[in-house]
Amino acid sequence: MKIVFMGTPHFAKICLEHLLNSHHNVIAVVCATDKPSGRGNKLSMPEVKTFALEKNIPVYQFEKIRFEGVEILKSLNADIFVTASFGQILSQEIIDIPKYKIINVHGSLLPKYRGASPIQTALLHGEKMTGVTIMRTDAGVDTGDILLQQEFEIFEEDNSETLMNKCANIGGKLLIKALDLIESGQAVYKKQDEFLATKTKMFKKENSKINFEKTANKICNKIRAYAPSPACYFNLEGEKFLVYRAKKTEVDFKPLGCGQIVVANPKQGLIISCLDGFIEILELKPANKKIMSAKDFLNGRKLEVGKFVE
Repeated sequence: MKIVFMGTPHFAKICLEHLLNSHHNVIAVVCATDKPSGRGNKLSMPEVKTFALEKNIPVYQFEKIRFEGVEILKSLNADIFVTASFGQILSQEIIDIPKYKIINVHGSLLPKYRGASPIQTALLHGEKMTGVTIMRTDAGVDTGDILLQQEFEIFEEDNSETLMNKCANIGGKLLIKALDLIESGQAVYKKQDEFLATKTKMFKKENSKINFEKTANKICNKIRAYAPSPACYFNLEGEKFLVYRAKKTEVDFKPLGCGQIVVANPKQGLIISCLDGFIEILELKPANKKIMSAKDFLNGRKLEVGKFVE
């Protein structure tokens, strides 16, 4: 089938890779516009655009595809559109363009975790299992009929990056199966159960501060969900520390309150009190430094036991 692929970040790039390794024909790629990034605010191409250009695939970029992209999409004469982490809501006019409509790769077991952050939200809520859904796009937000789903386990060491890679690779393989079913006329769709539907929101940097008045499990889940970017953080004496890995631990110490440093040495690491016990910070990034283990950090820096982080 002739396919127009729509997606922008790394998740989409992995799905596109799987698609290009199949017998299906990607005739064009649509992604977000180039954005300024870095200290110099130089324009940076989306990962999908870079990859598509390397493969000599035409790339189209729209600020608002509903207003700018309709005629171009019609002119491509594709059999089907595929979306994966595209980031724009498609109008019914666009949905109706290709013969086989549009299918989407979504990083959850719909109808659970619709919206922008299904992978991070699963980690935030401490889920043990998640999955990928191939659904037929409609005018809602992840409300379309389901074609295929695959469930898999979330491991304790997973963060948003590792889980995203798993979802994308499984989703890419599932996408090929879905396209084969559609092409052969064997696709069977099922309605989503609205009673089971839950929604997610964008994860924002301003919400990434660690609240040590939460339970250890909730804190660890938040750190996993926000790692590696934008990364959770705490402040100590005016200095910001980004945190990339942590775990619940036990220690024989009676803290005066949540957020108190109760252990800080190269042998035992950095341990901070929370609502129901203690958190060991395993990996962090001090200001203007590289990411390092807390024990390595404490080899060259002394933190005072009894101090409170905030």
